[in-house]
Amino acid sequence: MHKRNIMRLVIDSHIPYLEKVFDAVAKVDYLPSEAITPATTVHADALIIRTRTLCNAALLAGSAVKLIASATIGLDHIDLNYCRQQGIATVNAPGSNARSVQQYMASALSFWSKKRGIPLEGKTIGIVGVGCVGRLVQELANTLGMTALCNDPLRCRNEYLPDFVSLAEIAERADIITFHTPLTSDGAFPTFHLANEDFFNHLKRMPLIINAARGDVVDEQALLRAWQQRKVADFVLDCWHNEPLINDALLRASLLGTPHIAGYSADGKACATRMVVDAVNRFFDMNLPEYDIDLPPQKQYCVNRSQLPDLFLQTYAIERDSDMLKTHPDRFETFRRHYPVRREICFSVR
Repeated sequence: MHKRNIMRLVIDSHIPYLEKVFDAVAKVDYLPSEAITPATTVHADALIIRTRTLCNAALLAGSAVKLIASATIGLDHIDLNYCRQQGIATVNAPGSNARSVQQYMASALSFWSKKRGIPLEGKTIGIVGVGCVGRLVQELANTLGMTALCNDPLRCRNEYLPDFVSLAEIAERADIITFHTPLTSDGAFPTFHLANEDFFNHLKRMPLIINAARGDVVDEQALLRAWQQRKVADFVLDCWHNEPLINDALLRASLLGTPHIAGYSADGKACATRMVVDAVNRFFDMNLPEYDIDLPPQKQYCVNRSQLPDLFLQTYAIERDSDMLKTHPDRFETFRRHYPVRREICFSVR
């Protein structure tokens, strides 16, 4: 643990529910991500950031940073090898927005079902990446009466999961294929361009493709070609290569295209903020009281299975987010920064 009389923190000003949390115990600079630079971080003890801050030698060399806390589930914006070499600790917020992404998936599937006149019940969905988010997508699929095919080679290596299938089997059997993996370029199971030309060439059912993971998990040019060649029926993208400067042709062709907001429910944001506050508090032995964020009560619903698509679209109108981005793709980052409050829902099926 590290304890100093005067603590300096740099906090991304667009992380919600963080204002004044640390002000009594540290000197805090609240900065937009583009202002988090070597000059503004050189004397900081810790950074509290989002995915828009690339933490590598260019930012951190010569700084006093001892901890990077990212209010995100992913860590691909942090050079973990460099941080380990420099003794900089890193923490994130795994699972914090899993329910939010489940809600996004529920609305996306419901929109596709109604738009194309295709019932979800009885369809087969391939879930690639079965961590915190993928498990909840599997739960959703079961609730909707779908057959879920799960693929996660890392978990299969570490666990006994006889029902999990290969990516090739998903390409052959699935009506819908959705990606929920981290983005990795090395290791035993890299996910960079996991959905590539070869993957799309082996599709059998002309599926719906959904990417709510990281943009480069899917080779965007290969996806666009697959759609043009009628190997893919439709696609929904929330994550993009080179955000916020996204591929306009891909956006126009998408059934739904959203500005990386699948995990942006108020509940998910609050959970991520609580997790990073707790991590910073523990690391620096600040002795702050337990941090709580007061959100309005969640709405609860009890419906028949047949009513679920309508409920999902009524409680989260995903088409609105897509229409805004398609109308103003140049405002990708603005839409993220000023995303309206979206509450998750609690539901049961009678």
